[in-house]
Amino acid sequence: MTEIDMGRVAARPHRRSDATRTAILVAARERFAADGYDRATIRAIAKAANIDPSMVMRYYGSKEGLYAAALDVDLRLPDPASLDPRDVGRVLVGHFLDLWEENEVLSAMLRVGATHQAGAERMQGVFRDQLLPLARQVCPDPEQAPTRAALIASQVLGLALTRYILRFPPTVALGREEIVEWLGPTVQRYLTAPDPSPHP
Repeated sequence: MTEIDMGRVAARPHRRSDATRTAILVAARERFAADGYDRATIRAIAKAANIDPSMVMRYYGSKEGLYAAALDVDLRLPDPASLDPRDVGRVLVGHFLDLWEENEVLSAMLRVGATHQAGAERMQGVFRDQLLPLARQVCPDPEQAPTRAALIASQVLGLALTRYILRFPPTVALGREEIVEWLGPTVQRYLTAPDPSPHP
């Protein structure tokens, strides 16, 4: 057997492993979104992925491990340094709209996070780890960044809940640019407006 042939043989199990992991994660996202964390079972996820349940445990160890992997989301937030400081709010709203439109993982995360503690903690971690650094770069007082990031999350998650999960007809009917025009200034205010709290 030549070195090329040996390389091909070595690559096949790796490709199969990647395909299996992908199938498991796709099935897990669908089941977590449809059934919630508690009712989604390893057996049902394995059946949807067309594999044995033992394979799910082999790759992810537990239901908790699978959930964490399935909802490992990179929000791909823009770098504020590359933006006009007065336009960050509008850019963020448009960015989140695009994410929700193209990424079913976020919808699954929101559904589970609204009903299960593990889901809520996972969502909190994603937004804390990725949105908070952006807020620190933009807001006038870095100590206020956690509050400002939480307020931004309240807007984008509220929009996602009413548009993609609960599907309120007026929210669903809004076009992308309309949503950006409505919410962009609000998110901008959360980022850059002076602290409205009374000071001693």
